[in-house]
Amino acid sequence: MSDAAGAPRAARVAAFAAAATLSVTQDVVRAVRPVLGADADSALLAEETLALVATASARAAESGLAGAGAAIAELPLLYHDYLLGAELVAAGSQGEVPLDRAVYERLAHKTEFYGAHLPAGAAGAPALGGVLPLWMGRVSPPKLPTSPDERLAALPVGDMLAVHVRLVAAFARNA
Repeated sequence: MSDAAGAPRAARVAAFAAAATLSVTQDVVRAVRPVLGADADSALLAEETLALVATASARAAESGLAGAGAAIAELPLLYHDYLLGAELVAAGSQGEVPLDRAVYERLAHKTEFYGAHLPAGAAGAPALGGVLPLWMGRVSPPKLPTSPDERLAALPVGDMLAVHVRLVAAFARNA
């Protein structure tokens, strides 16, 4: 493994964390969606969950390799670019991609929100435990009969994310 200015190691960490982040995001969405009921906004759930998991992944990667989290923190924006590109290619587009700044601002706001609640150096289950009720409140439709804490208690989300951040941090330390 080459260590020319850390680029190969950082690239390996970013690739591992990106794949893991997308996988865990899908798993969390699948676990949570039924609990939120028919009025849940699936797009909101997906965006908020990806922003949360990407931020937690970035913090975990940084705990194992300084500077490794920047690209991972951008994953919600990069994934949007991928989805938009795939949609345009499927529609036969060959020209420039029209940018909807509102989407990027919305995703950046979500990422900043989770970044404020999972500041640098805050990797691991204790930090996640504080932000998960906020996330559940943000993804839940109004007037559900249970609180965000009660919904979280019935789900494996905390354990799923704790395992995920431990894996990303360990990979970053040992890559």
